[in-house]
Amino acid sequence: MASTTTDAPFADPDGFDQAAELMSSASRITVLTGAGVSTDSGIPDFRGPNGLWTNNPNAQALSDIDTYMGDINVRREVWLQRRAHKVWEAEPNDAHRALAALDTTGRLDAVITQNIDGLHQAAGLPDHKVIEVHGTMLRVMCMNCGLRTPSATVMARLDEESDPRCVSCGGIQKSDTISFGQRLDADTIERATQAARESDLFIAVGTSLTVHPVAGLCDVAMMARANLVVINAEPTPYDDYAAAVLRQPIGEVLPALVHRVPKIGHGIFHGFEDL
Repeated sequence: MASTTTDAPFADPDGFDQAAELMSSASRITVLTGAGVSTDSGIPDFRGPNGLWTNNPNAQALSDIDTYMGDINVRREVWLQRRAHKVWEAEPNDAHRALAALDTTGRLDAVITQNIDGLHQAAGLPDHKVIEVHGTMLRVMCMNCGLRTPSATVMARLDEESDPRCVSCGGIQKSDTISFGQRLDADTIERATQAARESDLFIAVGTSLTVHPVAGLCDVAMMARANLVVINAEPTPYDDYAAAVLRQPIGEVLPALVHRVPKIGHGIFHGFEDL
């Protein structure tokens, strides 16, 4: 049964200390991150109390691939929303920087992220360590020929074109992200599954763990005998199976945990503040 913290910061030393001990003894850590990791950067989550879809249920309908492909007015609305998205002004927060610091300890294998904001890389994680299972807003993809273009290049055309088409074939373009009704990329999911299977510690941070198949990566890791740590404000379906469950704000507890992790072959790690 998981040890769960109370509302007071680090009030349950068993939960926090257990998570820190597991991180310090692990040699292959895989982290799964969700929208809760980026809320401190000003990017709202989707299903939380103040989530994008909670406050505006119609916004979820705009994420349906068939609606997007079949209705030019929907595409025009989506392009305007994309241009106004907070991601373009967002900066990495302490949680992103903590994971970049964890990488320097030599213990981090991969960060599997459901986020599409590119903030893990902006914080210093190398591209090959980040597995973006839902794609990225930083690119646009042609749905016909597959051409990928930086989003800024396409956004610059919006003053003249409300539904900018592919410059190569004239096809419909959309953000290089997974919409409802689209299949996840098989190669990306295989990479994520392998990272979960090869980990000895799997940490789920800022995710409700209700969206499959990504949530099922917890099962993959545990079946391979990895320990599970859940860091999330709200309960998840995997809390009862976790070795530790932490409820504190992610931007506080994750840096505190990483601060306790020694580099492989060295003493306690103290380099987080320098990133």
